[in-house]
Amino acid sequence: MLERGTWRALEALVTYRGTVYPSQCDHMGHMNVMWYVGKFDEATWHLMAAIGITPAYIRETRNGMAGVQQNISYKREMYAGDLIEIRSHLVSIAERKLVFVHEMRNAERDEVCAICELTAVHISLETRRAAPFPPDVRSRAEALLSDRH
Repeated sequence: MLERGTWRALEALVTYRGTVYPSQCDHMGHMNVMWYVGKFDEATWHLMAAIGITPAYIRETRNGMAGVQQNISYKREMYAGDLIEIRSHLVSIAERKLVFVHEMRNAERDEVCAICELTAVHISLETRRAAPFPPDVRSRAEALLSDRH
């Protein structure tokens, strides 16, 4: 898992805003882990769209993304009625691999509640094998890394 200081300076995108609903809470009264994962997944779709990997891109090119590793750190509980904001950061891009981090925050209190680090691979939907990112996608992703130094 990346340490917070490793990715904090990177360009942040707000990729999700929502609310914790009572039906998303478990018998202990806080949002169940399955909902954290679901909200991080929704944020991923917005982050991918920001670099050009949209639903249209997937349909037209028959290429997409496959998650290969995901690590979640839970920092604070979230309860029914809490307002959620997820900010996402690209950490690195390689020929076929992308690493990114989502930071889930309680928007009202501006507190970090969970951090999710993901590694995903660009794949051909035809061969089900890793495929290089096209230059335009790679260039959009690299532009989001410009604040690294």
